[in-house]
Amino acid sequence: MLTANVNGADLHYADQGPRDAPAVMFANSLGTDLRVWDELLPHLPAGLRIVRYDKRGHGLSEETPGPYSIDQLADDAAGLIRHLGLSKVVFVGLSIGGLIGQSLAARHGDLLAGLVISNSAAKIGDAQMWGDRIAAIRRDGLASIGAATMERWFSPAFRAAGHAAPWQRMLERQPLAGYAACCEAIAAADLGASTRGLRLPVRLIAGTADGSTPPDLVRGTADLIQGARLDVIEGAGHIPCVEAPREYADILTHFLKEIGHV
Repeated sequence: MLTANVNGADLHYADQGPRDAPAVMFANSLGTDLRVWDELLPHLPAGLRIVRYDKRGHGLSEETPGPYSIDQLADDAAGLIRHLGLSKVVFVGLSIGGLIGQSLAARHGDLLAGLVISNSAAKIGDAQMWGDRIAAIRRDGLASIGAATMERWFSPAFRAAGHAAPWQRMLERQPLAGYAACCEAIAAADLGASTRGLRLPVRLIAGTADGSTPPDLVRGTADLIQGARLDVIEGAGHIPCVEAPREYADILTHFLKEIGHV
């Protein structure tokens, strides 16, 4: 088990592959930990350095007092990149991870070779929605939103097959205060202006069955970024790296090849 103290928080991470290989860093969605990428990894090209990490307040990373901000979480990612001695990383951010990636690219663009914004946007939801969710979990716990969240995360077919149950348990076992602090970060984030100024290679990914960040929302962010392209995975929900890992890996591999990262 690997941890690094970054910006006053112990961050849990996994680091696989040759030390001198091109690096890809993965940032998880709200309510998940770094295992969300497990099904994807076998489908990626050999010879990459793969770094996954739990953002503060999630998984095995430290739960520091909130509220958090997206810029703070992006600075954590930058700190971990520097701690590991990496340069020119391709950053893959899912959901809140996509917000983190946009801020990271705007604030620490020298660290990145490319950015993948997955099932995310420059702004996700509104303050009222996030405030209601925070109030609900503080009153009734994360289990109170578990079933409804699975409906947004996964397609009906995936849920009907019983595959969502472990992911619901993962959500419900996250640190409540850390989850709420990340909700507060999302509620306050409106990255349209800084994302419009990004000039690095960017690929966006969406799923047609995504109940949290539907394709039109993701497409709106793609339209902000010069040269960005959007791929939509048919039938996949909010976490396509779980539901459609092969298709997700194909998109990511094509992007890595396009920018000379493999």
